[in-house]
Amino acid sequence: MKRALLTVAMMGMVIPVVADEQNLDEASVSNFANLALACVHQEYPNKIGHVMNSDDDVDPPRKLTPSFYGCFDWHSSVHGHWLLTRLTKVYPDADFAPAARAALGESFTEARIAGEVSYFKGEGRASTERPYGLAWLLCLADELETWDDEQAQAWRRTLAPLEQLAAERFREWLPKLYYPIRTGEHSQTAFAFGLVLDWAETVGDEAMADLIAERSRAYYLGDVNCPLSYEPSGQDFLSPCIAEADLMRRVLSPAEFADWLSSFLPGIPTTGDADWLPIGVVTDRTDGKLAHLDGLNISRAWMLEGIASGLPASDPRRAALEAAADTHRASGLVSVTGENYEGGHWLGSFATYLVTKKGL
Repeated sequence: MKRALLTVAMMGMVIPVVADEQNLDEASVSNFANLALACVHQEYPNKIGHVMNSDDDVDPPRKLTPSFYGCFDWHSSVHGHWLLTRLTKVYPDADFAPAARAALGESFTEARIAGEVSYFKGEGRASTERPYGLAWLLCLADELETWDDEQAQAWRRTLAPLEQLAAERFREWLPKLYYPIRTGEHSQTAFAFGLVLDWAETVGDEAMADLIAERSRAYYLGDVNCPLSYEPSGQDFLSPCIAEADLMRRVLSPAEFADWLSSFLPGIPTTGDADWLPIGVVTDRTDGKLAHLDGLNISRAWMLEGIASGLPASDPRRAALEAAADTHRASGLVSVTGENYEGGHWLGSFATYLVTKKGL
């Protein structure tokens, strides 16, 4: 496997990061863990997407959603908990592992998860955190499912009622969703479908896997000439075109995917160049929306790697996909500093997804 040495600025330090995650040093990932540890129980500032039915619904975040109230918003809190779960599983003896376990144990109690379920069952909340946050919740359950650890399996059982609710929300919604959602932000269906499909395959939910595959084919199989030159929009953190291709490599065989990709993204070169996909430019990291583009560079990196992995080994486009992934990876990871909370509350999760190759 090719290894690329990157120099990454993290928390005021310059540290080496090796692109092969099996050789990624603990000092590098500990910075990602520290970002999550600093925010999973930090209640404020907080952005609530909250349907109120009466004065009785006026409460602070910790009472509305007692497990996932930190990290500025619900979905960021969920994937912050996923980050701690993922890194503690991969690095069980790391210095951050005891603090991560303590934080997870504080959040994953029966009473707190019951409070989450009660909140989501409230009137008018059927679309709350759909699809992005609910997909990350299933990704968290996926991570716990595959962690051979007694404490983790207890947390897995505790989380199950909320996991079941999230899965049911997708089952109820997808047969009614006539069109896909092609944005570069939270409502995008392609990215969420990838997380849900990975969860379904991990837990053995064949019905959900079949539903996601069927809907993916119905929405995307006929797509051609995705307008990649129109990307990115000014506050994207997900690429509509690249995310769709990363989903379809999960659904199609390598040969089918190679043919589909030729029609969908015909401009991918066979020369191994990276400049066919310029990185997203961030002009102000104190602006939460403009800082989304740092996340775009990171998510593009893992999605490009995913697309390459879905092609036959001999496909000549793989080199260009991997080259573009490398440039996006380098640009994205240097932004994960925690200097500004606008990015610090969530970019560590994206960086962890990338460097641990979760999607692969």
